[in-house]
Amino acid sequence: MIYGVNVEILIKNFVNNRLKMSFEHQTQFALSDHIFSYPVRVYYQDTDTGGVVYHANYLNFMERARYEWLREMGFSVDTLIRAHKTIFMVRSLNIEYFKPALLDDLLHVTVQVTEIGRSRITLFQQVLRDQVMLVSAIIHVVCVGVESLKPVSVPTPLRQKIEK
Repeated sequence: MIYGVNVEILIKNFVNNRLKMSFEHQTQFALSDHIFSYPVRVYYQDTDTGGVVYHANYLNFMERARYEWLREMGFSVDTLIRAHKTIFMVRSLNIEYFKPALLDDLLHVTVQVTEIGRSRITLFQQVLRDQVMLVSAIIHVVCVGVESLKPVSVPTPLRQKIEK
């Protein structure tokens, strides 16, 4: 207790409210019901000396899931570069950490489109262990021309698949 406040209860309520807000964001703003899930095993290289996943490595897990999500829709990064002369770059992200992942955990990293603009796609991603959310992020990626690195329209075939 600090100043008559039970800090453990305060923290628990804070985390529960944040989890609720993240789930509300996912369901309220989803462009489609399709949620892509990619399995990731936590290796020693992903952790600190205590066997806990280093915070920046969640971004690597999420990037892998985005690449595999594109591949599942028929758009490998190579296809985007060669056929459409485009790539996606992260413009911004907001990430929240709720619980740690540990060495040898089997995680599932999800990708869900929440909005698509002319050149921007907004994604909601989660890292889950046994259906428990460990991390969530809202990521804005921008489609850019390979040579100019300036925003261009999301390729029509990809847009059509996303909007299905």
